[in-house]
Amino acid sequence: MPTLNNMPVVDALQVVADLCCGNQLVVTNQGSARIWPKLRRRSLDFHYNPSTMSGAIPLALGLALAQPQREVVAVSGDGSLLMSLGSLVTVVGSGVTNLTIVLLDNGLYEVTGGQETPAARSAVDYAGLARAAGFPSTAEFRDFANWQTQAADVLALPGPRFVHLTVSTAPPDYLTSSTPPLAEQLAGLQHALSMED
Repeated sequence: MPTLNNMPVVDALQVVADLCCGNQLVVTNQGSARIWPKLRRRSLDFHYNPSTMSGAIPLALGLALAQPQREVVAVSGDGSLLMSLGSLVTVVGSGVTNLTIVLLDNGLYEVTGGQETPAARSAVDYAGLARAAGFPSTAEFRDFANWQTQAADVLALPGPRFVHLTVSTAPPDYLTSSTPPLAEQLAGLQHALSMED
C-alpha cells in the first residue's frame, strides 16, 4: 500500500537526470513523461504519452536494438509494468546490454485518477521478477539517500539493468503538465540521431 515514507519521485528522477550522459536516450511514459521535461529538456529525451500505458519499455528496447552504441534508459511506472510484465523477458531475450529500466513504484495508476494497482497491497518483488526473467543487474531502493549515493554505481553495472525505486506520488502541479507535442519530439529525436550517426 502507498505510504508517505517513500522517496520523493521528483528527487529520485533528478538523480537519474543528473547522471545521464550526453548521447544517452531516455524514454519516459505516463507520470514520468510529465515530470522529466521539467527536470531536463533535450532532443534525446522522448516522452511517449499518447495513451501508451506500458509503452516505455518496448519503445526503449527498440531504440537500444537500433542504437547499440548508446545507452538507453526507460522510465516506467509500476502500473505500466504490470500491464506488460512480458516485456522483461523480451528485453533479456533480445540480448541487449545497453538498456536500463527504472521502475517508479507508488502503488497507483497515478495519471488515470490515483486508483491503487492490483499490487498495491501485496509484497510484489519487482526486482525479483526482473532477476527471474534473466536481468544480470537489479537493484531496489526506498531510501532517497541510499539511491543518491549508489545510483552512479548501479547505473554502471552490466546491462540490461533493472532499478526499482519505491516513490511517493508526484506533486499535483506535475501531473497537470502536458508532454511536449509528439510530432515535435519525433522531429527533434530524428534530427539528433542523424546528426550523431
